Amino acid sequence: MFFTRLFSSVVLVAIALATLLQGGYLLAIVLLAISLIAYGELSKACGIHTEGKAVNALEAMGIAGICIYYGVVVFTDSQAAQMLIILLIMIAFMFVYVFTFPHYHANQVMSAFFSFVYAPVMFSFIYQTRALKYGAYLVWMIFISSWICDSCAYLTGILIGKHKMTPKLSPKKSIEGAIGGVVGSALAGALYGYFVVERAVAEQQITWVFAFIGGIGAMISQIGDLAASAIKRNHEIKDYGHLIPGHGGIMDRFDSVIFTAPMIYGLALLLMNSGTP
Repeated sequence: MFFTRLFSSVVLVAIALATLLQGGYLLAIVLLAISLIAYGELSKACGIHTEGKAVNALEAMGIAGICIYYGVVVFTDSQAAQMLIILLIMIAFMFVYVFTFPHYHANQVMSAFFSFVYAPVMFSFIYQTRALKYGAYLVWMIFISSWICDSCAYLTGILIGKHKMTPKLSPKKSIEGAIGGVVGSALAGALYGYFVVERAVAEQQITWVFAFIGGIGAMISQIGDLAASAIKRNHEIKDYGHLIPGHGGIMDRFDSVIFTAPMIYGLALLLMNSGTP
C-alpha cells in the first residue's frame, strides 16, 4: 500500500507540475475534468445518484452547469458574471425540482447544488489564482499550504500528539498535530517566498506575506479535510472513489485543496499587488 500511494503521489505531482506551469487552457481542461469527477463522487455520496442507474436530471443539470461555469471563468474575468451563473444554476436545479415533482426530494436538490459549489466552483479558484499577476508563483501556495500541512500535522501528531482535536470525527488527529501543520506550512511558505519569489517580485516584501498565507491556508485546509471526512461519516462510506490507487477518489485526495484554493486567491488579492496581469 505504501508504494502504491507513493507511486500515485509521484504521478499527481507530475501532473500538477505540467498543468500549473503551463496554466491557461490546459489547466482549465484538467480542472474541469477533476471537477466533473468530484461532482460525480459527491453525487453518489449524497444520494443524488443511484449506483448502477443512468445519470438523472439533477446530475445532468449539475454537469451542464459545471461546463457553463468553467466557460465563464475561462473566457471572462468578470466576478459578477460568475456569481450570476452560480445563481442561474441554482434556479435551474429548482426548475428540475418543480417540474419533476415529486420525483426528487428537497434534500437531493440542495445536495446537488451544494456538490456543484463545494467542488467545481471552489476548484476553479486554482485557475483564477494562476491567472493573477504573479499567479505562476502564488498558485503553488494552494498546494504548499494543504499538502505540507498534512505531512507536518501527521509527523507532529505521531511525535507529540496527546490532545484529540475532534475525537468523534477523526480520533487520530491531535491539537498538537494541527499546530505543527500550521507552523510547518507557514515555514514552507516563508522559505518558498524567500528563495523563489523574492527575486521575481522586487516591489514587495514577499517572505512574511507568504508565511502568513501559508499559515492561514493550513488552518483552512484542515477544516476542508475534516469537512470531507464528516460527509463520509454521515453517509457511512470509506472513500469517495477509487480513481487514485492508494488514495481513493478526487475528493479524498483534494479535500483540503478545495478549501485552500479560494482562501489563497482572496489573500493574494488582499495582501499582494496581484491583479490581472
